Amino acid sequence: MATNRRTFLRNAALGTGILASTPAMAFAGWEDKENLRQIKKLTKRQPVMAVNMCGYAAPRLGKVRIGIVGIGDRGSGAVERMTFIEGVEIAALCDVRQAAVDGGQKILENAGHPKAREYVSGDEGFRSLCESDDVDLIYIATSWQWHVPIALAAMNGGKHAAIEVTPAFHLEDCWELVETSERTRKHCIPLENCCYDFFELLTLNMVRQGVFGDLIHGEGAYIHDLEYWMFNKPQDERMSDGAYHKMWRLYDNRRKADMYPTHGLGPICQAMNINRGDKMEYLTAMMSDDFTLKQRIEKKAKEDPFFEKFTSWEMRGNMDIQLIRTHKGRTIMIQHDVSSPRPYSRIHLLSGTKCFAQKWPLQHIAFGHDVADDAKMKEIEERYTPEIVRRVGEMAKKVGGHGGMDFLMDWRMIDCLRNGLPMDMDVYDASAWSSIVPLSEWSIANNSAPIEIPDFTRGAWKTNKPHDLTLAGGGTTGVRNLREGGKGQLDIK
Repeated sequence: MATNRRTFLRNAALGTGILASTPAMAFAGWEDKENLRQIKKLTKRQPVMAVNMCGYAAPRLGKVRIGIVGIGDRGSGAVERMTFIEGVEIAALCDVRQAAVDGGQKILENAGHPKAREYVSGDEGFRSLCESDDVDLIYIATSWQWHVPIALAAMNGGKHAAIEVTPAFHLEDCWELVETSERTRKHCIPLENCCYDFFELLTLNMVRQGVFGDLIHGEGAYIHDLEYWMFNKPQDERMSDGAYHKMWRLYDNRRKADMYPTHGLGPICQAMNINRGDKMEYLTAMMSDDFTLKQRIEKKAKEDPFFEKFTSWEMRGNMDIQLIRTHKGRTIMIQHDVSSPRPYSRIHLLSGTKCFAQKWPLQHIAFGHDVADDAKMKEIEERYTPEIVRRVGEMAKKVGGHGGMDFLMDWRMIDCLRNGLPMDMDVYDASAWSSIVPLSEWSIANNSAPIEIPDFTRGAWKTNKPHDLTLAGGGTTGVRNLREGGKGQLDIK
């Protein structure tokens, strides 16, 4: 892959481990003006496809041996959820903090699982895990800047990679994930849990059954005031204490881009068969000024001298908006706002020629002007609830994790690996959804000018098939009974 100034900065930082020890350095690796000028060239890149990973079925795994990297809020939740899924061995736990790994071991002990191997040897400790011979899947739940290095090490080490969102933040990295997955024939799975929320799955199945007719438009978002988490300073650097380790989310919110597009975008792309019959062609983006973050930092600095070093920062604006047009003429709107004092929303709106659905602020489905009443909604749910929810939904709600969607996501991934099935979400989804970050940054920096979205499938979207919700050939993975007093972790990512 060609080296440019941003790639050099990133690689140099990773080589010294400085990204984890000094979060401010991570910002030096974001797209600078020179690289913003090069983005249009990167959208035209067309490497030769080694193998089409959409629809690719890796060899069956009777037991899935998992190494989890990053045992913070998301990682510890994953440890707990995986203990309920049959055919899983949590083989290894990796973190820069011994106390975090100790917490993961405690979860395994309480669940009656054997102790996992530990990798706590600094910022690069994940490399030994990725090179080991006794792990099949690396589950990545670290801060953003480590997602791509760990995923690449995992696939190059012969392991499947599952990456918390957002998977990647630069177009070079998006392409490198694609090329590495194809070359190694290892899955690179975006852990987009919102694709498995119950209303999203219901409406997706309705789309599949033709209820919506032709989809015209979709809207999604991540609107979530993260003040508590961004400003919750860890009391002990060994643990998160409900905060982002070393406050990485606050550092990274200086970038003027949609840093977290996948929660809103993923379910819409699945409904529109993006990369599987349609593709995103171009976007335009804009961002408001910052009306709150700078003020909050200055207020915090008056209360705690720790925050004084942040007062000189120029922060991202409150709301950013992306408008996307697809090859088939559909439109998508994506919003991102983590600093305005307003209710949580992912919108999740689908508008078709026959049906309309929206999840927030009030969940409803309509046919023309007629909004379905309670009786009609019950009829819709009885008819169109997909098989995955019928089979695992109640258990998912009991285990928890954002109301159960985290468990459905994990169970489905494990079931596909154990049955040798293609993944619902693949490396082309990971890269296409992630590309919104640098592309939105370019458009915002260029007065909302439109920019092409790369075709990471290199034309294969024309014949790729949508994933299957009927669990055909799968659905064989059992779940263990809920332990007395057990519950899933409620977290915020």
